[in-house]
Amino acid sequence: MSEQRLILAGGSGFLGQALARHFQALGWEVVVLTRTPQASHATREVRWDAATLGEWTRELEGATAVVNLTGRTVDCRYNEANRRAILDSRVNSTRVVGQAISQCARPPRVWLNASSATLYRHTFGPAWDESGTDFAATPEVKDEFSLEVIHAWERALNEAETPRTRKVALRTTMVLGLARNSVFPVLRRLARLGLGGRMGSGEQFVSWLHETDFLRAVEFLIAHEELSGAVNCAAPNPVPNHELMRAFRELVGMPLGLPATAWMLEVGAFFLRTETELILKSRRVVPGRLLRAGFEFRFPELRGALSELQSRAGSTGGRCAPDSAPH
Repeated sequence: MSEQRLILAGGSGFLGQALARHFQALGWEVVVLTRTPQASHATREVRWDAATLGEWTRELEGATAVVNLTGRTVDCRYNEANRRAILDSRVNSTRVVGQAISQCARPPRVWLNASSATLYRHTFGPAWDESGTDFAATPEVKDEFSLEVIHAWERALNEAETPRTRKVALRTTMVLGLARNSVFPVLRRLARLGLGGRMGSGEQFVSWLHETDFLRAVEFLIAHEELSGAVNCAAPNPVPNHELMRAFRELVGMPLGLPATAWMLEVGAFFLRTETELILKSRRVVPGRLLRAGFEFRFPELRGALSELQSRAGSTGGRCAPDSAPH
């Protein structure tokens, strides 16, 4: 058994698979907790239901770190059933991980639990770092439900009685990667089709993060024992939506992009079974604590991040990596 061991709950989605590969390359043993374990996968997978204690809890004994990414996708219509699934999948998995850690004779040193930078108030003004405490909803962008979920999610983490395990809430922004369900291939495809114009007013800010820096940030947070509590996982330079879309048009060599007004986005969201909040909320979030702790971003600027991803996508013939829904 390797000296370092990572327990990855909800590890079968885009970010989970990337984390598993990253830490295995560093020589760590990685164990994925999933509802549908596959014996054929290179990473050892263990069954859990993300809600109740079971045999999986043994995996936490003596582990170096636990990362919980479990949560039903928010890319759906917020009907009653989906709202319940989104909330329960996050809160129940967080509570049961906390219960499992509390029962360990040799608990993990650190527990990193997913959260979201959507918590911060919709703003066109100064960027939010972790010192921001204005989490008020903004009715025009319809973010009330999202804020309810994030508050409950972080409350479940904070209330877990794990005195020997350091806890970190990963307030993560939009992560750009090559997996099919990440944002990069979706926006690149829109730009190629001539649909890469501004969305809504185009003035709303977009906070983003290159997948490489997400992986490095997780590694950094595990290693730096002085860091606990909420940490913004975001690149230091958020951009307005119109600049984001212009960068994608430049990336694919498309000079024009049809804009999409707010009402057009509402119609499109209805037919795509998603919500306009994901596009229209102005998320201007910066990584204050990571920067103060000395973390150096490999991709601090958007165009550099997009160029690197485009270069890698080109080396695979434009195909994006496979992925699966988070468990």
